[in-house]
Amino acid sequence: MSDGDPELVYAVPRDVLFEGLVPWLGVKREGAASVLDRAQSAGGYVARSGAEIDSSLKQIIPYLVLRDGDRIFLMRRSQAGGDARLHDLYTIGVGGHLNPGDVWVLGGLAREWHEELEADFLPDFEFVGLLNDDTVEVGVHHLGIVYSADAMGRPVVVRETHKLSGSFERLEVVWAVYDRMETWSQLVLDAIVGADPRAPQVHSTDRGISE
Repeated sequence: MSDGDPELVYAVPRDVLFEGLVPWLGVKREGAASVLDRAQSAGGYVARSGAEIDSSLKQIIPYLVLRDGDRIFLMRRSQAGGDARLHDLYTIGVGGHLNPGDVWVLGGLAREWHEELEADFLPDFEFVGLLNDDTVEVGVHHLGIVYSADAMGRPVVVRETHKLSGSFERLEVVWAVYDRMETWSQLVLDAIVGADPRAPQVHSTDRGISE
C-alpha cells in the first residue's frame, strides 16, 4: 500500500453481527461461534478512516493476551503511536485491524505478532471470547476476538520500540497500572484473571483498542 492509499480494514454491519442479541459489555464466549460465522460471511474491507466514524459498522480486531506462566506481557504506548487516544496508556493486547491478505482472524493475528513483537516462534493461540464495549466511542466501532497464548519461557520483546515498551510482569505489577490501561485491557484482565477488588469498576473514559 502506498502512502496515498487508504488503509483497508475488515468491518461488519452492526445489525447483522448482533442479530438477535443485546450487545454486551466485556468478554463473551457463549454463542461466539454464530457471531463469528456472521462476521466472516457478512463483512468486507472498507477504508479505515470511514469505518472509524460509522457507527453502523464494527471493525474486527484480533486481540492476544500473551503470558509466560503466571506473568503477563504488559506494554505501554508512547506518544509516537498513530492514535492519540491511546498515548501513554498500558495494554495487555497484541493485535490490530484485519487487512486484505490476512484471510481471517488467525492470519491477521499472526501478522500482528510478527509486526509488533520480536520472537523466534509463533505460539498456539487459544480462543477466549468476544470482547465488546459500546460505552465508549472507540469501542462502539470495534469488536475484539480475544485469544491467549503462553510463551513457555521463550524470549519476547517489542519490535517497534519507538511506539511501545513491554515486558513480562507478575500480576501484582499489572494490577498496579489497571487505572492507566486501555478499557479493553481492563475488561480482558477482569475476564481472564478475575476483577481485583482495588481496581476501578466503572469504565468511563474513552479508551479501547490496539492499533
